[in-house]
Amino acid sequence: MHLSDLWFIAIAVLWAGYFVLEGFDFGVGILLPLLSRGDTDRRVMINAIGPVWDGNEVWLLTAGGATFAAFPSWYAAMFSAFYLPLLLILVALIIRGVAFEYRGKRDHARWRAGWDAAIFLGSLVPALLWGVAFGNIVRGIPLNAAEHFTGNFFTFLNPYALLGGVTTLTLFTLHGALFLALKTTGGLRARARRAAMAAAPAAIVAGGGFLAWTQLSYRASATSGEGIASAACAALAAVALAAAAGANLRQREGAAFAANFTAIAAATASLFTALYPRVLPSTLSPALSLTTGNAASAAQTLAVMTVVACIFLPLVLAYQGWTYWIFRKRVTGPPQPSVPSLPPAPTGSRPAPRVP
Repeated sequence: MHLSDLWFIAIAVLWAGYFVLEGFDFGVGILLPLLSRGDTDRRVMINAIGPVWDGNEVWLLTAGGATFAAFPSWYAAMFSAFYLPLLLILVALIIRGVAFEYRGKRDHARWRAGWDAAIFLGSLVPALLWGVAFGNIVRGIPLNAAEHFTGNFFTFLNPYALLGGVTTLTLFTLHGALFLALKTTGGLRARARRAAMAAAPAAIVAGGGFLAWTQLSYRASATSGEGIASAACAALAAVALAAAAGANLRQREGAAFAANFTAIAAATASLFTALYPRVLPSTLSPALSLTTGNAASAAQTLAVMTVVACIFLPLVLAYQGWTYWIFRKRVTGPPQPSVPSLPPAPTGSRPAPRVP
């Protein structure tokens, strides 16, 4: 195995980590106006992801940085071609991050409602567009011999990519509902379980259709080891997704969340193994596609990156794991004030006189 292949796997792992962790953040934001029954519920939902949402975004930054350093041609072609969709995602993520920080700065209903809407849209847009973007990466885009994108914005709006957007949207919504069922109590917990029941069929249909379409049309080779691995990962994702729905019906919240976690990770692995050894196919000619061979950095660069990653990656994983362990308990709202009951009337007391 070449170092370029190793870094392709590393980038796939980083994207899988981003989707399984940031995915439930997006899902909670999407469900914010749907499950809450007042400001207390909305505060509980936001507090459930409050300690971890910004740490989860580190996976995206690391994936982008690793792509830039390990595969500069892939990075340049992809960010040039996907400029508008990635800009929309970036703006949505910025607005969402600002909303988390500024929502509690004023105790005013309209102020909080505006930021709640920003959290909803800032979660919905990336959850949809990431699927559209990855659908186009696997399907391919019109790249010429100079590695320039020759299409336009409507090139991205093909049926396969749009189904990819629906897949990530429904999967992340289900992920957020299962996370809330695992992390909250009372009525919000029950509503989260019902939301997961409603989202699971849509996620199964969209995700199953998207992965089946991938296997039938966009695998680099159906008989190679990568093609077989892609099909196996797709099958695992389908089984895990069905298991998540079943565990939610049995109110086994931890098992349901772990199963959906596995489904998202397996689906991401299926897409990357279907793509390999290509990193960005060209729909104009297979010979113009970018691969792990022709898009990679020099061997010395990859070697230095490997040493740095081996040193710092365990530290980052340990820190984030510690964060999740510290904030592992359920999030509850403030205690409701109890209403004192009146003392019983004395036995044998006369009734009050009737006022004429």
